[in-house]
Amino acid sequence: MTLDRPLVLATRNNGKISEFRDLFKKSGIEIKTLDDFGPIPPVIEDGDTFEDNAVKKAQFTARVLGLPAIADDSGLTVTALEGAPGVFSSRYAGEDADDESNNRKLLAEMEGVEDRTAAFVCVLAIAVPRGPALIYEGTCKGMIAEAPKGAEGFGYDPLFYYLPLLKTFAQLTREEKNSISHRGKAIEELHGELDRVLIWLKQRLKEEPF
Repeated sequence: MTLDRPLVLATRNNGKISEFRDLFKKSGIEIKTLDDFGPIPPVIEDGDTFEDNAVKKAQFTARVLGLPAIADDSGLTVTALEGAPGVFSSRYAGEDADDESNNRKLLAEMEGVEDRTAAFVCVLAIAVPRGPALIYEGTCKGMIAEAPKGAEGFGYDPLFYYLPLLKTFAQLTREEKNSISHRGKAIEELHGELDRVLIWLKQRLKEEPF
């Protein structure tokens, strides 16, 4: 069973787009991104939780484009920092922060800290132009490294040390990372219910005018 229209991935983040395309390539679902459409207003990610932001992005994108949309909100939670950077992961060092400045700030905050346990969290939301959203979540536990290692991935990948493989996420191939990452786990949960998700989407889309 497939959809008769594309599923829009509500992001312009090239790292996320590459990972999503890899993770969805066997689903038979056509994936488009915001780059496939004209300019649309940005979504203000002001939610208190990853779920709040994921739902807001998915529902907004679905309403604006008139197509089903999937959005993720993900980030790093560090035990010693009481869950920070959390929903502020992409802008931990400021609104215009890049990956390097966010990583520098995290290392400064963790200087001399013994408990370096952390987790990546991903919440996926699938929405249609009107009505509720479907939610899927994945978590990957790890440690904050003393210094960045590796050149792959994006975000905090150079600092996120995954104990079972004795590597940071940035030292893994994309295939290795997708098989154990928070985003990979969330999409795996979604894939486990894909037939039911497609039925839900078809029913919801049939009820909504376009």
